[in-house]
Amino acid sequence: MAGNLERALGIIELLAKNGGRMQLATIADTLGIPRSGTHRLLSMLIDEGYVRQDEEHGEYMLALKLVSLALVYLSTGGVLDVSQPVLDRLAAASGELARLGVVEDDHITFVGKAQGAKSGLRYDPDMGSQPPLHCTASGQAWLSSLSDEEALELVSKQGGLGKAGQGGPKAPKTIQQFLQDLQGARKRGYGIASETYEAGMTSMAAPIHHPVTGVVVGIVSLAGPTSRLPEARLKELAPALLEAATDMGAATLSSPYFKRTPAVVEVPAAPVAKKLRQRGK
Repeated sequence: MAGNLERALGIIELLAKNGGRMQLATIADTLGIPRSGTHRLLSMLIDEGYVRQDEEHGEYMLALKLVSLALVYLSTGGVLDVSQPVLDRLAAASGELARLGVVEDDHITFVGKAQGAKSGLRYDPDMGSQPPLHCTASGQAWLSSLSDEEALELVSKQGGLGKAGQGGPKAPKTIQQFLQDLQGARKRGYGIASETYEAGMTSMAAPIHHPVTGVVVGIVSLAGPTSRLPEARLKELAPALLEAATDMGAATLSSPYFKRTPAVVEVPAAPVAKKLRQRGK
């Protein structure tokens, strides 16, 4: 039973991350599940309303039930009520995309946003995404509250530095460079990622601290084209960003979602550094 549940959840995650339609054979081969077993699991997920099949081409995709449940959960958890006014204010003041990310276990998930750009180039990535920690301002904002050892361990869990398909032209390639970026975030009180995640894009993010425990429970970020966010502009926006993070922190007491504490496994720095170097990163 546990094996089937794990496989069914794997199918749901694969379809969600793929963002489109997938053939049964592709799903089975990607997850390493026999095609007969994959067919049974897909049929079960269709019966439960989580997956649907294109009648013409036979491809499988997620149904809207999962999206609906997620939206219901966010609305009843108080996340949107707490965050949206703050995000709207920050987006209007900056003219850029403001986002809220929630820390859960070993990752950050974006759960709220407000678009400040009324015209011109608008940066608007998908909601629900989990940003790579080593090359994003959001990752810096969270990891800067941890020790170097803890930060490296979390980066290692995501595949390490320089993972294929992650990072822009200026993404950190060495442990030294990554730790320098982290130290900069600690000194400023917020992270900055200029073309480290995506070419031509810059972001800044501040940690949201729980007002009682002091633990970082989320991040608030601003992102837009690098041409609109040079260093001078980032400094201008920093007070508004930090104020939003403070306001969000005070408001977290009204949302049970922010009471979760991230699980971090502390390890000695040397073994993690050695592990990353062995991977050629």
